[in-house]
Amino acid sequence: MRRRRPKSYVALEELGRVRLSRHFFMRNFLYSEIAHIHGKQNIPDDPELAIAAGQGLATDLLDPLVETFGPIHIRSGLRSEMLNHFGATEVKPQKMAANPKNYAAHIWDRRDKKGRMGACVTVVIPWFADQYDRGRDWRDLAWWVHDYLPYHQMYFFPKLAAFNLTWREEPRGSIYSYIH
Repeated sequence: MRRRRPKSYVALEELGRVRLSRHFFMRNFLYSEIAHIHGKQNIPDDPELAIAAGQGLATDLLDPLVETFGPIHIRSGLRSEMLNHFGATEVKPQKMAANPKNYAAHIWDRRDKKGRMGACVTVVIPWFADQYDRGRDWRDLAWWVHDYLPYHQMYFFPKLAAFNLTWREEPRGSIYSYIH
């Protein structure tokens, strides 16, 4: 049975209970501070595609991070097209990318222009954030991920060494940073 965009609390609760991997459920990725503060919904239009992309992200990337470094903190996960557009155009000084750049990234339920499925999450690894705060180089974590996980893209930020981690079909393996 194909899942449709949830239109009731019960359907949204059911979507949230979908287990993506050993350590993660869909619910872990649906919360959005922007949606919460502005009274917007953050519900995928194509739940089946979002679930499939989320399973790849959680199984291939996030579970190994948890099993290696301990708990991780999800800062931002799935964004609906509507919410991402709102964040990119209406919320200042938010720096969300426009929708087409976020397809198969934070917008899990849309394929990118090459037709690839993907998902992105912004995470903080508390253990590593403590190390980073004491002077450890963010590149230590970036190179660990690069050497051991099939990621598509990473983008590091100065606060807490948070980073966007993208899983995608046909991963590229690129590292970027706002950290000097």
